[in-house]
Amino acid sequence: MPMSTEVETAEGRLRGRYYREFVSWRGIPYARPPIGRLRFRAPQPVTPWTGTRDALRWGFAPPQMKFGTMLGVGKYQPMSEDCLTLNVLAPAQPSTRPRPVMVYIHGGGYVLGTSATMVYGGQQLVERGDIVYVSLNYRLGPLGYLDFSRYSAGGRPFDANLGLRDQIAALEWVQRNIAAFGGDPDNVTVFGESAGGNSVLSLMCVPSAEGLFHRAIAQSPNPGVVYGRERTNRWAEMFLHHLGAQPGREAQALEDATVRELSHASLDFMQEALAAEPGTLSYAPVVDGELMPKAPLEAFPAGTTHKIPLIIGTNDREAALFTKFGDDGMPLTVDKLKQMFGNTQPELYQQVIDGYARFPKKDVLVDLVGDAMFWKPSMDCAAGQSQIAPTYTYRYDFSTRALDMLGLGATHATELIPVFGLDETAFGAPFTALGGKRALRGLARRMQSHWLSFAREGTPMSTWPQYDVTDRRTMIFDDKDRVVKDPRAHRRLAWEGYRGYR
Repeated sequence: MPMSTEVETAEGRLRGRYYREFVSWRGIPYARPPIGRLRFRAPQPVTPWTGTRDALRWGFAPPQMKFGTMLGVGKYQPMSEDCLTLNVLAPAQPSTRPRPVMVYIHGGGYVLGTSATMVYGGQQLVERGDIVYVSLNYRLGPLGYLDFSRYSAGGRPFDANLGLRDQIAALEWVQRNIAAFGGDPDNVTVFGESAGGNSVLSLMCVPSAEGLFHRAIAQSPNPGVVYGRERTNRWAEMFLHHLGAQPGREAQALEDATVRELSHASLDFMQEALAAEPGTLSYAPVVDGELMPKAPLEAFPAGTTHKIPLIIGTNDREAALFTKFGDDGMPLTVDKLKQMFGNTQPELYQQVIDGYARFPKKDVLVDLVGDAMFWKPSMDCAAGQSQIAPTYTYRYDFSTRALDMLGLGATHATELIPVFGLDETAFGAPFTALGGKRALRGLARRMQSHWLSFAREGTPMSTWPQYDVTDRRTMIFDDKDRVVKDPRAHRRLAWEGYRGYR
């Protein structure tokens, strides 16, 4: 008998729907709407309801630029501050034992994205892995990732790290409720890509998040994008200037501003902040001394993260995507690169440059910047975690003729296609329009097998060895996968001693 579409949660009864061989529940609130006096506050518990609540439609996307909510040609997800919802997908056939749970956190630089994007559907992972899949929305931009806590006034407090707190609230919901959907609350894997991968690493540094998940996968994170209070206080002041807040009335301005006014101030603020400090993201978690005592690039080397298995990796040409579609935060010119080093460690500029032959040709600059933002700090985290828990590293090298002709190659986010099994969907089809379908299909099966084995057992398939700082064995995903000891060692040594922004 198929699983019932109605489940009883700690907050009330939910009604989902059958979706092919699955049952889906969408738009489930995991926290109270952060509106009115709850704007800029930590997520609050959901108010329980009576009767049966429909969970048939996606919840609202977090406020952001409209193109980040695109679901299809001419189709966009409505936005609202009332956005703290999650979605569950489970096999329709019941199981005699609880299923592993995989919780996905989407990327988008902490300013874009929604769990409703078709890329994050999770159907093939559920079908192949017999898992329960959860995706979630969290607050973005100024509503989620600026620290206004210093402007708390009287009875109007502000909390820091709101987007990160939202993710914790969603994981707490999973612990309370996932058993009702057939999932195992004692076997939860959290995974994400880009800002989602960075969120995974950040959660591993939050003491209060310990025990909410048991394995972690960080795909193309930028671990340096967690900053101290000095920088984030400066950014909050800068944002309030663009919002037009009067001195002494900042709290009132933040409370009274419309979403449109926050959005306009956000765009002006980002342009100013990124021009001043290339290589940063102006919306990011903050070391607040309360929720997050240390940034990932401090916590991982110190061995103070959660002692759980970790998969972490990056793509061969991470930064190529940003040369095509733009990102002012990426130092993709020689002048911006020099400015980044000037703001961090100017004495290491020549040491790093000497590690990259043919500099400053554009393709080498792309490699250098991708390594600076993604690969180098990710490997620092891997080195630290490998001292306290099983750790597995990868590099994603697979490309197709279409991607190569576009000058992208194995760029940022392209590994999402095999991980989510999108090779045979309308989304994945353009990537193999000029060939490569069979190779991508095989790669998807192999990567999914590793991800699902890791979710079930805490280890990928046996062909993927653990990482350690002696051999640095790394899985290279390509037409034919291979394990390489200390890949690109000359680049690693070139970055020795570089700490980035703090």
